[in-house]
Amino acid sequence: MKIKTKLIFAMCLLFLMITILSGLGIRQVRLLSGDTKNILVANYQSLEHARNMYKVLDNIGNEEKATEKFQTYLDLQKNNVTETGEQELTNDLAEDYEALLKQPGNAEITKKVRADLNSIMKLNMDAIQRKSNTASQTADDSLLWMSLVSSFCFIIGFTLIVNLPGYIANPIRDLTESIKEIAAKNYSKRLYFKGHDEFSELAKSFNTMAEKLQEYSASNLSKIMIEKKRIDTLINNMQDPVIGLDENHRILFANDEALKITGFKSSDLIGRPAQEAALINDLMRNLTKDVILPDTIAEKEEALKIYANGRESYFEKNIIPISIVPTGETDKKKIGSVIILRDITAYKELDAAKTNFIATVSHEFKTPISSMKMSLQLLENQKTGRLNAEQKNLVESIKDDTNRLLRTTGELLNITQVETGKTSLTVASCDVGTLVAESIESNKVQATAKNIQMETDVPLGFPEILADAGKTQWIISNIISNAIRYSYENSVVTIRAVQEEHTIKLTVKDNGQGIPENYISRIFDKYFRVPGTQKEGTGLGLAISKEFMEAQGGTITAASTPGEGSCFTLVFKRAF
Repeated sequence: MKIKTKLIFAMCLLFLMITILSGLGIRQVRLLSGDTKNILVANYQSLEHARNMYKVLDNIGNEEKATEKFQTYLDLQKNNVTETGEQELTNDLAEDYEALLKQPGNAEITKKVRADLNSIMKLNMDAIQRKSNTASQTADDSLLWMSLVSSFCFIIGFTLIVNLPGYIANPIRDLTESIKEIAAKNYSKRLYFKGHDEFSELAKSFNTMAEKLQEYSASNLSKIMIEKKRIDTLINNMQDPVIGLDENHRILFANDEALKITGFKSSDLIGRPAQEAALINDLMRNLTKDVILPDTIAEKEEALKIYANGRESYFEKNIIPISIVPTGETDKKKIGSVIILRDITAYKELDAAKTNFIATVSHEFKTPISSMKMSLQLLENQKTGRLNAEQKNLVESIKDDTNRLLRTTGELLNITQVETGKTSLTVASCDVGTLVAESIESNKVQATAKNIQMETDVPLGFPEILADAGKTQWIISNIISNAIRYSYENSVVTIRAVQEEHTIKLTVKDNGQGIPENYISRIFDKYFRVPGTQKEGTGLGLAISKEFMEAQGGTITAASTPGEGSCFTLVFKRAF
């Protein structure tokens, strides 16, 4: 229970006790007042009327006014009957008084009237005594109840007075003493308050502070300095440029390699906000933009070309966020970032050499392969001589191998164009139906060999797309070729075109073996082939298709369910 709630409860309890005590006092005083009023109002007036009738009784018959006064007091008595038996006595007095009026001076009747008045006076005197005893009992009861309730309220109030100040003051006193202990460098001091109120929360925060101070005090400053120098030496001796920033993007350190490529001096860079360095240095802006603006949409990361070591070098940027769990806490807190540039110049040079080699070899292969195709065509021509069945089979086999070699060299040339950025595109309006028809025709022999049916859903008058006709026909043909290659015999490959608001979507779906889910994200990588695949291929077709699609402003995606087939989706810009 919170302290505020406890204080409110204590105040409400005191208010309730005061209300009960006041109500009880008022009630008892009213009861005592009522008893006293009954004596004064009823019985006292009856005695007063009887005494007045006594005074004028002896003058009845002698004075005319005495008779009127007696009658007046008698009427008042008749209207003031309050006690049991008083009505009968009053009636007797009235009868005797009537008899006295008829026989004035009759001593016997006068005696009866006096006796009647004495009886009425005695009855009221007894009533006054009885009611006085009742009032006295009421007073005693009131005193008892007031004493009991006052004692109870006193006990409760005394308990609150004794405990409440201590409940608030004792934790404050303990906290004050603990703070003095901490000030005296006794960091092992801890507070332990029971419950779940503000004091327990305060004790928890105090203990966390004391634990952190103890941890800091226990650390050896000289040891920390040695470790810092060791880390600084290690960072400075790294061959890769390294830059460290704190959580506020202030530069904490930069090794010699980082200073060399940025052109800064250590004194001009260390301790400076990264934003300021980025304003005057393009390289620093490029290096720190992902740290300063982490929520921006990340573009495809490319190697950084930097003039270093007397030549143009390529670096790969890697940003490592640094997070820790502070002592006494449970959540991680970011305390900075480290930017590491890895020199990949050697790999770039090897990759360029590989690309040039592939381009040269592929280009050199195309000429003899073309000559081989021409020779095969001459052999098939009957003018050069007839071939027997076995020779025809050999020619067909050589022809298939020649086409496969020609397709492979074509793919290798395409990928070298993509890697060197020499791909040339002629984007114009193209008819989807024509591109699909030509692609199906180029794969007709392959589909017939496996008895695969090609189903198309491209309506007449379908909107045209913006694309390079040659490259797009190659992409669609490659996707269809893959669908046929990985489909089961006697199955169906479906090509469907769908019109959307600003784009045209073309899907190629097969009913083959499918692609495992863990390889879907890698099928567009160069030279990648799904492990265990027995089909022939270079692993370049999808990579080239992706590059061509993105170059002309489109996209290509794949979805697959193992055992049910795959679906490739090509999205083109719509020609308006």
